[in-house]
Amino acid sequence: MKKTLNLVLAGVTAMGLALSAHAEDYITLASTTSTENSGLFDSILPKFEEASGIAVRVVAVGTGQAFELARRGDADSLLVHDTAGEKRFVENGYATERADVMYNDFVLIGPESDPADVRSAKTAAEAFAAIANAEAPFTSRGDDSGTNRAELRLWENAGVEPGGDWYRELGSGMGPTLNTAAAMDAYVMSDRATWVAFGNRQNLTLVFEGDDVLFNQYGSLLLSEEKHPHLKHGLATKWHNWLISEDGQRAIADFKVNGEQLFFPNAK
Repeated sequence: MKKTLNLVLAGVTAMGLALSAHAEDYITLASTTSTENSGLFDSILPKFEEASGIAVRVVAVGTGQAFELARRGDADSLLVHDTAGEKRFVENGYATERADVMYNDFVLIGPESDPADVRSAKTAAEAFAAIANAEAPFTSRGDDSGTNRAELRLWENAGVEPGGDWYRELGSGMGPTLNTAAAMDAYVMSDRATWVAFGNRQNLTLVFEGDDVLFNQYGSLLLSEEKHPHLKHGLATKWHNWLISEDGQRAIADFKVNGEQLFFPNAK
């Protein structure tokens, strides 16, 4: 009986250790709302988890908030879209490596009636200036996200300091911002992936696209082991390397919504 009991206890202990080890086989990824809202992660994460045995728990926030999570040591990995900010993050010692992963573009969305005549614009600067000159309602994420940072650069390029009753800073993610724009018949800048996946368009339509300044690059960062030795650097490295591998890049390219490819892999 004692021998049997010892075997049972040993089995339970081994099972507990296995479960405990398995519970550690995950990373926390701080990433953007666009990668989450578009459905990309629902498509590619199961493929990574099957290949590696590592689960990925996504915290989807604006890029600025994602940087802050990583800066505090509250995330194991970063996948964001602000190349200049990412390079500063490496230069400041918070990350040891940054890699291009994929790209798409930003688009300007507005009411079908297009009261600012944005469709006639030849450049993004002209499009933004037209909205400001018409004082047409514009909803901004206003959340220090990669999209918000890009939007503010585009206003600057247009020689406009946005403000006044026509310009609404919401402090919200891309999906809620699009919902507000739909309710207000307002203009809004979105990443293309979230726009394509967005279901509540009402009177909104795509009114401007195609300028090179609307290019939207995403990057993966390996965080500093020196600053945050408690993070799961080994598991995070496997995720980072998979993203830029042939398998990861194929998984990204294969993701489509309504037959449209939303992200284009470009790892070097």
